[in-house]
Amino acid sequence: MVLTFLFFSGIAIGSFLNVLIDRLPQERSINGRSVCDNCHHQLAWYDLLPLVSFILLKGKCRYCNNKIPSVLPFVEILTGVIFVSIWLSIEKTPVEKIIYLGIMACLIVIFFADAKYKIIPDSIQVALLIFSFLLFYVGNADLRSLPNQILSGFFVMLPILLIYLATKGRGMGFGDVKFSFIIGLLLGTISGFLALYIAFVIGAVIGVILILAKKKKLKNTIAFGPFLVLGLGIMLVWGEKVIEWARKIYGL
Repeated sequence: MVLTFLFFSGIAIGSFLNVLIDRLPQERSINGRSVCDNCHHQLAWYDLLPLVSFILLKGKCRYCNNKIPSVLPFVEILTGVIFVSIWLSIEKTPVEKIIYLGIMACLIVIFFADAKYKIIPDSIQVALLIFSFLLFYVGNADLRSLPNQILSGFFVMLPILLIYLATKGRGMGFGDVKFSFIIGLLLGTISGFLALYIAFVIGAVIGVILILAKKKKLKNTIAFGPFLVLGLGIMLVWGEKVIEWARKIYGL
């Protein structure tokens, strides 16, 4: 029953995340009514039922018959699946699990917003920062260690900041710099650097694939935020296993 509720709640929240993904990078209000991207007709409430409307309308706009982007239902389903997966996979208190769901919702917005617009909205980073402090507080951590966590944020941010400065913003955006600070704050120094390592490895593999497929050229840039999201997500959920694996591989 709880998992069913989480899944459908995730789908509903995913619908709202789609609004944030599309509007925040464009600095548009999230309070305005939704419209079709093609014909700009204002959508009725029954056109916006999470997943249900997409299925009933067969993936097309009711007014202009243009295809609705498939990424919209994908984000809704993905959010539901992630919510259930997080609830099952982490051994935390219910309150901590809810905070983790909030963190994951923020990461979904960052992933798709940066992939589409190459922008990581500041408001989502602020929300992620708040969730990070909440998790630290609720987790009964010694508040005296908070300065060390903040210092970890700066340590993890440093290599991304250096790349940003060295490339004058072409290799990394400043949004990536701020995001990497939050990664260090959430994970600590060792896990934070492992998250960066995972992000760079996945980014390199995807980059090579895109170049070989002639989708990108060497001089082209791709958003790095999605890879940082993957690195952070992996370390949040499977961090202990990754650290154990790294120790075996590198003899740490």
